[in-house]
Amino acid sequence: MPRENLNDLVAFLAVARERSFTRAAAQLGVSQSALSHTIRGLEERLGLRLLTRSTRSVAPTEAGQRLVLSLGPRFEEIEAELAAVSALRDKPAGTVRITAGEHSADTILWPAVAKLLPDYPDIRLEINVDYGLTDIVAERYDAGVRLGEQVAKDMIAVRIGPDMRMAVVGSPAYFARRPPPRTPQELTGHNCITIRLPTYGGLYAWEFERDGHELKVRVEGQLVFNTIALRLNAVLDGLGLGYMPEDQVQDHVAAGRLVRVLEDWCAPFPGYHLYYTSRRQCSPALSLLIDTLRYRGDPRLH
Repeated sequence: MPRENLNDLVAFLAVARERSFTRAAAQLGVSQSALSHTIRGLEERLGLRLLTRSTRSVAPTEAGQRLVLSLGPRFEEIEAELAAVSALRDKPAGTVRITAGEHSADTILWPAVAKLLPDYPDIRLEINVDYGLTDIVAERYDAGVRLGEQVAKDMIAVRIGPDMRMAVVGSPAYFARRPPPRTPQELTGHNCITIRLPTYGGLYAWEFERDGHELKVRVEGQLVFNTIALRLNAVLDGLGLGYMPEDQVQDHVAAGRLVRVLEDWCAPFPGYHLYYTSRRQCSPALSLLIDTLRYRGDPRLH
């Protein structure tokens, strides 16, 4: 049967179930005469009478009842599946893949995700911690998280965190052996816990700024790490100076476990942004995550 005649079958099922052309026509939103014309056309194409009509009632014939029993459940399944698909607009589902650095994953993504996912059990989230500037298109990620200054210009970027500052810190035990540096240049005489990042092609040069003057210092030391946790442990154990996100060390500084130096050389810089390729390809699940992560504070206050 031609695909366009599926509407005729829907009309037949409505009449057979309602046992009334009047009620079926009202349900379908058509006139009674148009509905009668549709049923007659269907019966003529099949070469079978599907309904027995009288002045008081309408009832399926044997052939009509067979169609009701066989087609009815199938149409109900189709309607149920269409309703389920439509519900995705109101209840996001599916997998969202994000690439992010360790710090943003721990401090920005995880707190938001931990609150969001219990209310959306059909969303699956994959977070890949990666220090490289991953090509999210080539690697088939839905989005990435990077510092604002690292986001490519052709991407849509949404701020998800305040401006940030770095901090140079050492333990009291370390400074008992060496005098605190007074300028970034003096770091070359210290045992610094260095960082290896793929985006810099080697060891990361510590970045400083004061009064508009930018300075990069290539420090050296006994230890090289690419995770915050290991760097922090090494600093707390007195093995050298660390260059850390301010929020990761401020409690230790306040408690006296660490001493901060060169604070006036650590200027704020643009915080984390979530970036993706196109609003048109943004799934309901990704849109929900973006709205959840969107930073609504004033970055000038941080």
